[in-house]
Amino acid sequence: MLRSWRTKLKLLLATVTLAILLSWLYLFVGSLEYGRFLLLPPCLGEQPSRDVEREALASRVRRVEEENQKLRLQLSQAQMEGSDGSPQWGTSAEDGDLPGGERSNRTACPKQRTVHKCELLHVAIVCAGHNASRDVVTLVKSILFHRKNPLHFHFITDSVAHQILQTLFQSWMVPSVHISFYNADDLKAGTCPPLCPPEVSWIPNKHYSGIYGLMKLTLTKALPSNLSKVIVLDTDITFATDIAELWAVFGKFSEKQVIGLVENQSDWYLGNLWKNHKPWPALGRGFNTGVILLLLDRLRHLGWEQMWRLTAERELMSMLSTSLADQDIFNAVIKQDPSLVYRLPCFWNVQLSDHTRSEQCYTELSDLKVIHWNSPKKLRVKNKHVEFFRNLYLTFLEYDGNLLRRELFGCASLPSPPRDQLQQALEELDEDDPCYDFRQQHLTQHRIHLFFLQYEFLAFPNPTDVTLVAQLSMDRLQMLEAICKHWAGPISLALYMSDAEAQQFLRYAQASEVLSARRNVAYHIVYKEGQFYPINLLRNVALANTQTPYVFLTDIDFLPMYGLYDYLRNSIHQLELPQRKAALIVPAFETLHYRLTFPKSKAELLSMLDMGSLYTFRYHVWPKGHAPTDYAKWRTATMPYRVAWQPDFEPYVVVRRDCPRYDQRFVGFGWNKVSHIMELDAQEYELLVLPNAFMIHMPHAPSFDISKFRLSAGYRGCLQTLREEFHQDLSRRYGAAALKYLTAERSL
Repeated sequence: MLRSWRTKLKLLLATVTLAILLSWLYLFVGSLEYGRFLLLPPCLGEQPSRDVEREALASRVRRVEEENQKLRLQLSQAQMEGSDGSPQWGTSAEDGDLPGGERSNRTACPKQRTVHKCELLHVAIVCAGHNASRDVVTLVKSILFHRKNPLHFHFITDSVAHQILQTLFQSWMVPSVHISFYNADDLKAGTCPPLCPPEVSWIPNKHYSGIYGLMKLTLTKALPSNLSKVIVLDTDITFATDIAELWAVFGKFSEKQVIGLVENQSDWYLGNLWKNHKPWPALGRGFNTGVILLLLDRLRHLGWEQMWRLTAERELMSMLSTSLADQDIFNAVIKQDPSLVYRLPCFWNVQLSDHTRSEQCYTELSDLKVIHWNSPKKLRVKNKHVEFFRNLYLTFLEYDGNLLRRELFGCASLPSPPRDQLQQALEELDEDDPCYDFRQQHLTQHRIHLFFLQYEFLAFPNPTDVTLVAQLSMDRLQMLEAICKHWAGPISLALYMSDAEAQQFLRYAQASEVLSARRNVAYHIVYKEGQFYPINLLRNVALANTQTPYVFLTDIDFLPMYGLYDYLRNSIHQLELPQRKAALIVPAFETLHYRLTFPKSKAELLSMLDMGSLYTFRYHVWPKGHAPTDYAKWRTATMPYRVAWQPDFEPYVVVRRDCPRYDQRFVGFGWNKVSHIMELDAQEYELLVLPNAFMIHMPHAPSFDISKFRLSAGYRGCLQTLREEFHQDLSRRYGAAALKYLTAERSL
């Protein structure tokens, strides 16, 4: 019976196709001008108005073509049916073009936007911890890449993700993007404990997302009361289309529908994955909550909070805990009242977990709209097209986020005083200034991703504790393991990298036994932009994000002596540094050998110094930089001794965390540390040399910036200009006390 029906349908389809071909042929032969016009896709052309007859014929052709498309669809659906005549999984009876009612995106006519180009779209994301904060950046990149609308991201975060994402978006400065944060801790236990009932902390949850996997249940209460609708996304989502297309689906909701979800693409809720598998109740296969459309105003009107609470309480009496976090509770509510849900087409949430039916959501890869890495295996998941999906994800993972700072033409940008002030400052620069590039680099706003890897924050830092502070780029990455072996205390590092290099670093750090074992090393990514290395910006980023009362300001190519961390803490205590304003100098040495038997004591170092395998730092190219340390006195010193500031002095020091910041006008090579030590002296810091401390500089290839300094007279001239301007600023801040610096400079 089914075969006979198919045969008839094919004959009818062939007849209609022949009629269309004859009609087009008539038009083409009858009038080349009008025939050429009608050969264009109907959605691109304009109808001719001079010939009513041909207009009528063209109209009939379009109607026949539409009928032909419908017949083709019916034939394809018939081919998809099983032997029992029931629709295959993934189809929808609502619209009838593709699963869930969406038309194929392979049509000759582009989809018409049903969302105004300047309409503000709202997106809510729950994000907690260091790993999720990295994941959400890739999601946001994929959205920004395709978007044509202003966006408002609503982040429900813990304190860690809040700090990371707030700094990231403030420094990213993407036009027409607004950010709001909501405290997840309030949502876990309620906003007024013990008077208020806890929000979600009472729900036992076995899912790896922990308690944060339940936060989406609270969005009607957490988000502003005047927000009527929102798209809710997991952090492991990648967009392959404009999110406005998903926003437009809200217009398809019936009066009763309040939640838009894609059907679950695994057999989890069917309960047949293993013996005695007992999932939460769900409608059929259930629904996946990685992508949700919420009509918040309707949900509030229905009493959503009480609805899901009562359902969860009832089911937990037998289920005892959730296995898939909020998804179990959403499905239990929908099982009670299926009219609440709008079935999204499955290409809005192609779920890449093992043993799913995700491949039935697309016939061509161009059908894809949203990819969901919802397996704990993430990129290692099994799927026939996983290489394509992985490459798409990696494209956004390593995509230069600076390129997403583009204006939306035709839409008024959301107010952003910092961005506006920066733009004004850049416009005021004189492009004919020989030092224009230096000044532009100084004003460049770099994206900053704090705490890129897991970091254990100190609850109560020791009053004498000290953090090693340094900065580096990709070419100094090999120094990290050695420094971690020499320094057991906390470390704060700023890394200057591109998006792609940041991912290379991530893989390197995770594969390193030494680095992966440490939880007190903070890595802060400052993303590359501009032609100069922003060395003092990097130092300030690392310095500003320390927790200990004291900091050891060093460079990445120095290895501290073994035990220096403990020695510095003892020195801070013995010298009563909390009660005085002092900078402790760690004498610097260097070796020209790539392989070095590192001295275990001052006595061994002096012996190596006498044998010529070690030298005082830069004695042969820049003696003024460290000569005031007075190495001759240090050889026999047993107690800390005070030294005076001298021009070009740039020692490595231990100071209080609230010390002056580095002057960021100095980029690239030259005067970046000298200016900082000068300001410490202007603020009347004592300069004390530690008698039993040392550090050794390891050899490496010259940096690009030092090569430019040596080869370019213009570079050196601009550095001199910046020095003079720094002196002027110092005089304005410190008055007559700063005149000695200018006098000393001129005497040289």
